[in-house]
Amino acid sequence: MISGTPLMGADASTFPICGILTALVPLTPAGLALMNCGFGRARSAAHSMLSSLAAMAIAAIVYCLLGFSWEGIAGGPARVFLLGGKPWDWIASDGFGMRGLAFDGSPATLRTFLQVFTVGIAALIPVSTGAGRWRLRSIWISTGLLAGWSYPLFAHWVWGGGWLAQLGANFNLGHGFLDAGGAGTVHVMGGLSALAIAWTLGPRRGKYLSEEGSAAIPGHNVVYVLFGCAIIIPGWIALNSAGAILFAGAASWQIPLIAVNTMLSSSASCLVAVIGTRIRFGKPDASLCANGWMAGLVSSSAVCCFVTPMVAILIGLVAGMLVGISVEALEVFLTVDDPGGAISVHTVAGIWGLLALGIFPRIPDASGLIHPGVQNNSGQLLAQVVGIATLLGLMLPMIYGLNVLLNQIDPQRVDLRGERLGMDLEELGGGAYPEFVIHNDD
Repeated sequence: MISGTPLMGADASTFPICGILTALVPLTPAGLALMNCGFGRARSAAHSMLSSLAAMAIAAIVYCLLGFSWEGIAGGPARVFLLGGKPWDWIASDGFGMRGLAFDGSPATLRTFLQVFTVGIAALIPVSTGAGRWRLRSIWISTGLLAGWSYPLFAHWVWGGGWLAQLGANFNLGHGFLDAGGAGTVHVMGGLSALAIAWTLGPRRGKYLSEEGSAAIPGHNVVYVLFGCAIIIPGWIALNSAGAILFAGAASWQIPLIAVNTMLSSSASCLVAVIGTRIRFGKPDASLCANGWMAGLVSSSAVCCFVTPMVAILIGLVAGMLVGISVEALEVFLTVDDPGGAISVHTVAGIWGLLALGIFPRIPDASGLIHPGVQNNSGQLLAQVVGIATLLGLMLPMIYGLNVLLNQIDPQRVDLRGERLGMDLEELGGGAYPEFVIHNDD
């Protein structure tokens, strides 16, 4: 939300448009679930899909029961403290179970409708990282912690009128921290949760051999991965469009620009991955190209309604280069086992998108028109940096600490036998492909 500025695009007249857009958003978690499955092993495919569905269900329910009360809506009841003679809003104080929220087609209703899905998208990201070794019950509990506390707390600071959104009014830092489509609020938060899970669980069995270094463990179905990339597109365009209208004040007539920017950013990022892997390996790597496609989508979420199409292409090009470097750096040099590259795709590309919003400012004026150059954007880059520092310096330790505590109470990783046999047999009692022979590591 642009601090101190009414949401020009978010009024009662946007209900039909935002309602339709939000109804398309579930295509995004559907695509992510397919990608999570394809990047994993065949013997854990059913477990991966069920984990994704369960994460969405738990996230929606816990957000309704608890999370919404901490996030609230801009202008709603909140706990505020005075610092330097200025009010700082740090957490909402709405009723539990969404009590007091009138489902009347207002912008507040539409924002809540959208976030029932976005919190689930954030919860799906660590499911990819924990593939093949993360217990189903632990996924439920960890998702509950994310949806009931971590996500709504940061979402309040950004979208609920909290202190990050107030940086513009209180410190004259541009328009305060901006995040139109959830690059930080949804994707970086989900990516940081994935990083915390990777640290907590440790690498998969056989991933790091003392003499040979990192071992390649390819996903079992790259077709699932690429098909997931395809069906995500309409969902992501809908997510960026609805988010830009409801959280950044974009006008409904800017939807074509948002759609074009989203598509151009992902296309440019994917082409960089295709060319980069072709040069390096002699042939394009389908998995890394899929990660490039996703990185462009993630980076577009921050800036979708604020930049011109040519800038969107540039942002996508940089995102494609960053994700390729990050995947290798995490796996080889930092020994972080991330089967689907979710940490690189959502955290690194999301941070780049947030920075790009400050580097390439194109903020709409009061008429909703986008003008090139710096226009009322003094300090916008610094506001974005403050938001990123909050994610890395506050939210990451909090998320990691909560998961470490959970791991001490109830170990999150399946035992060695279960990992060797596969999560399908260990936790579900049957495999995804009963007519085929699924081999274990032995």
